[in-house]
Amino acid sequence: MSAETILETRGLTKEFKGFVAVNNVDLKVRRGDIHALIGPNGAGKTTFFNLLTKFLAPSRGTILYRGIDITQEKPAQTARRGLVRSFQISAVFPHLTVLENVRAALQRGLGTTFHFWKPESSLHGLHDRALELLTQVGLEDFAEELTVNLPYGRKRALELATTLALEPELMLLDEPTQGMGHEDVSRVTQLIKKAAEGRTVLMVEHNMNVVSTIADRITVLQRGTVIADGPYGEVSKNPQVIEAYMGSTEAELQGAH
Repeated sequence: MSAETILETRGLTKEFKGFVAVNNVDLKVRRGDIHALIGPNGAGKTTFFNLLTKFLAPSRGTILYRGIDITQEKPAQTARRGLVRSFQISAVFPHLTVLENVRAALQRGLGTTFHFWKPESSLHGLHDRALELLTQVGLEDFAEELTVNLPYGRKRALELATTLALEPELMLLDEPTQGMGHEDVSRVTQLIKKAAEGRTVLMVEHNMNVVSTIADRITVLQRGTVIADGPYGEVSKNPQVIEAYMGSTEAELQGAH
C-alpha cells in the first residue's frame, strides 16, 4: 500500500442469500482527495459504505486503512482511527441548540459523550471551538437556534460541523446533497470543498454537477461491480458508464442530477 493511499479495499464482496450486492471491489482512495462513488440505484454504493464503516461484515475481501487491516474491527474502533461517516440519517439532536449539538460532538472527542449530568460550566472550554466550527459551515448566526427549527440544507451543514468536531482524517459522506434545492446544493458543495482541506473525503453522490465540481477522482459501481475509475472527464466519456445511466448521452450524463 503506497504512502499516498489512505484507504484500500481488495476483492471486497458482500452476498445476501445468493444475491451479490458488492462484487470483488478493488478501490484505492488517495490521501487528500475528494473521491466520489457514483452509480445507478441498486449499484451497491450504500452496502459498500456499510462495509467500510463496519455496519456489515464482508463475505470476502480486505479493508486497509493507512496500511492496517481493519476488516474485522468493530464500528467504534474504526471511527476512533479517524474514519468517520456522516449524513446517514440526520445525526443531530433536534431539541438541542445548534451550538449544543456541536459541543456534544466535541465531547465525544474527549470520551465524555454521555456525561449529560456534568455541570454545564465544564463545557465552556468547548464553546470557542464549537463557534469556530459553526463559522466554518456558515451557521454562526444560528448558534442559539433549536436544531428542529433549521431548514433542511442548514441541518446538513450542522451535520458537517458535528462530523468535523470529531477531527476525522477520512470523512465518508453519504448522499450529502440528497433532497436539497439548488441553492442548498451549491452551499453544501462549497462547504464540503472547504471541509476537505487537509483531509480526505469519500462520498456517495447522485448529483453529477456536484461530482464534476469537486471530485478529484470518481469510481462508478454498477450491480456491485466497478465499471470505471478515474478523473471525471475520463469517466463521463466511458461508454459503459453512459450506458449504466440508462443509455444517456455523454451530454446528458454531464448535466445529470
